[in-house]
Amino acid sequence: MPTLLNLSRRLSQIALTLAVLALIVVTAVVGWQVFGRYVLNDTPVWAERVALLLMIYLCLLGAAVAVRDAGHLGMEFMLTKLTDLAKRRLAYFIHWLTLAFGVAMCWYGIELAVIVRTHAIPTLGISEAWTYVPLAVSGCLIVLFCVEHIACFHSGTDVVPTFAVHE
Repeated sequence: MPTLLNLSRRLSQIALTLAVLALIVVTAVVGWQVFGRYVLNDTPVWAERVALLLMIYLCLLGAAVAVRDAGHLGMEFMLTKLTDLAKRRLAYFIHWLTLAFGVAMCWYGIELAVIVRTHAIPTLGISEAWTYVPLAVSGCLIVLFCVEHIACFHSGTDVVPTFAVHE
């Protein structure tokens, strides 16, 4: 179990770091695009597609980390009406449901990437498969993070947040 927890936490840290880096780069790319359009009167043709790709990566990696750190949207006001046992059962069900969703993301992300691998993004000259890689990666991470939650659920421990400060 400690190996799973350490691996999961480390992958979560890497995913969040990559998402933050993508956010920084997308900000620079969009800034360059605006500068090119309004100052140079020559919009870089690659900027819009790079910004779109980076947004896909940062959103999907961030979503996976949110699943691990329980930072996703919830309807917690409904939980106040439930008993402790019902809350635990519902939490358990939600982890399994999220795991199934992660499996679907991973499976279909890979399938889509394989289907479009021979198609090129015209403005970048790279495979269209790079658009679907983050869907598969995020799905795999969500599956791992749900397994971690379910294992912690059974052992009675808590998942340590991605960047929790150790004392």
